[in-house]
Amino acid sequence: MHLGNVYACLAAWLGVRSQGSGGVLWLRIEDIDTPRVVKDADRWIMDDLVWLGLDWDGEVVYQSQRSDAYSQALKLLESQQLVGGQPLIYPCFCSRADIRAASAPNEGDGFIVYPGTCRGLSPRMVSERLARAQRHSLRIAVPDQPDESDAICRFHDLIFGPQSFNLPRQVGDVVVRRSDGLVSYQFAVTVDDLAMGVNQIVRGRDLLRSTAIQMWIRNHLQSQAPGVQYAHLPLIDGVDGRRMSKRFGSPDLGSLRRDGWSPRQVLGICGWLMGLLDRPRPASAHELLDGFTWNTLAADRKDRQLNLSEVNVSDVKPSL
Repeated sequence: MHLGNVYACLAAWLGVRSQGSGGVLWLRIEDIDTPRVVKDADRWIMDDLVWLGLDWDGEVVYQSQRSDAYSQALKLLESQQLVGGQPLIYPCFCSRADIRAASAPNEGDGFIVYPGTCRGLSPRMVSERLARAQRHSLRIAVPDQPDESDAICRFHDLIFGPQSFNLPRQVGDVVVRRSDGLVSYQFAVTVDDLAMGVNQIVRGRDLLRSTAIQMWIRNHLQSQAPGVQYAHLPLIDGVDGRRMSKRFGSPDLGSLRRDGWSPRQVLGICGWLMGLLDRPRPASAHELLDGFTWNTLAADRKDRQLNLSEVNVSDVKPSL
């Protein structure tokens, strides 16, 4: 876990624990992408959370153990059609290179809306390609006309306020099962959220568009899907201006622990970044709970930039 992960975990913990005894916080290990799973990563995550004092409720849920649930949900989607009789789920034979060549990134964030190349294939062409065992993924179709009544996905975010996404223009037909046979992240988390009764989702603002995708899938999996609160957090950027992530070598919690940081120091920085503290000072999760409201976090929606070498959290001066 890096500080961006801790920041999001703390916000989710505060959001649930602020509800008193009525809230339940699940820990879900999203290990569905088995080729990329790092051995013992789940144990490291749990150890970090225990060290921070961020507890969870119930048994840990592993996506890698839920393949039957995903298969059943996919069959349900495959049995449905869009208005007009078009299948809701269809095979896509495009490679990533094909899609990049035919599309332009959407709105400058790098997201590519699938151009629908395989959506228009005739049943005969599809049958011939499947008979040749041609490698393919499965996509879920969205309305093809941007002015259709169900083409707009709207929701209210606790931090960023009212949100609206035009599904054909801004989302497109997304993959629900990859060409290697694994289900996609968007599909798996939606199935899991429904099964687990999740009604509050906290994550980074870079996943705002994913909410529209997941709501479209969700509505086809359950006709009376319960309401969900969404809270998308401003991102934490490093000194280079890039979002904190493993890919960019952001400092992980393990290295901070080895360098002498205490749990209260780490949580104090996160509480300060959320606007719950006036300066970065040591604090426990329960101490931060006293001043927590979603309105406080919503007061400043700008992404944060953090240079750990310039932060003094005062109870123990770590050596960086």
